[in-house]
Amino acid sequence: MIVILMGAPGAGKTTVGRLLAHDLGWPFYDADDFHPSANVDKMRAGIPLTDDDRAPWLDALHALLADAARAGGNVILACSALKRTYREHMSAGVPDVHVVYLRGDASLLRLRMARRSGHFMPVKLLQSQLDILEEPEGAIVCDIDAPPEAIAEQIKERLIGAG
Repeated sequence: MIVILMGAPGAGKTTVGRLLAHDLGWPFYDADDFHPSANVDKMRAGIPLTDDDRAPWLDALHALLADAARAGGNVILACSALKRTYREHMSAGVPDVHVVYLRGDASLLRLRMARRSGHFMPVKLLQSQLDILEEPEGAIVCDIDAPPEAIAEQIKERLIGAG
């Protein structure tokens, strides 16, 4: 099973993803680790990425998911995956993909982003992310106002029911 944990910056994708991967004993990947350095530099400078900027990143994520599926493995991927086309690109030809949308309002996302340290995504880019967000259809949706452990447990229960 391939799980794409998606949402805007500050939604808790990495935190919840690590908890979920630990609980299930599955590998965890953070899509941020797959960005080319030029993308990271742009975001660090407060410049929103374009779809052209994202193309090599999405290609790398697709390769990761396709390789995992071919190997018959389970994977948790934390990834913003904000647009439908991004999700489709990453999962093209990959069986058993489940999208989990961590949904939160802008004020909570902004607060969480302001509190975190060491991340390249500045708070000032949040609105550009929300502007392109296309909420997924048919996804498992979890609101982010619960503790991360409770969210991971909710996802696990729903995935087991889906699998």
